[in-house]
Amino acid sequence: MPTTLTVRVFFEAAHRLHNPAKPDEWNRSRYGKCNNLHGHGHNYVLEVTVGGDVDPATGYLMDMKDLKEIIGRTVVGEVDHRHLNHEVAWLADIIPTAENLAAIFFRRIAPALPPGVVLEAVTVHETDRNSASFRP
Repeated sequence: MPTTLTVRVFFEAAHRLHNPAKPDEWNRSRYGKCNNLHGHGHNYVLEVTVGGDVDPATGYLMDMKDLKEIIGRTVVGEVDHRHLNHEVAWLADIIPTAENLAAIFFRRIAPALPPGVVLEAVTVHETDRNSASFRP
């Protein structure tokens, strides 16, 4: 029977919500204080849920430390303590909303998983009250 496993990892980063194709006034009215010229920061929580069958020999769907290592290598190691708009090349052309980050993180993590383990969802929490999830 398929099982899911979820791990949470943490990182800190700054970003600015700004659409360069729109006028400054549009950006200010759409994003408010999140459009601050120099950005603002979050203590992000990243939840990653994988699914598959439990291996009867180990009792694991996947070793959690291995999943955390994959997340660290494919995402967190490159975004932690960075300004997402300026310091992360693979985020250069996107507006780094929680919604967009969840989708891009999903696409980076999925191919790194071992055979038989499927990425079910990626959730990015910007605050205790605000998050976005991507599920294919």
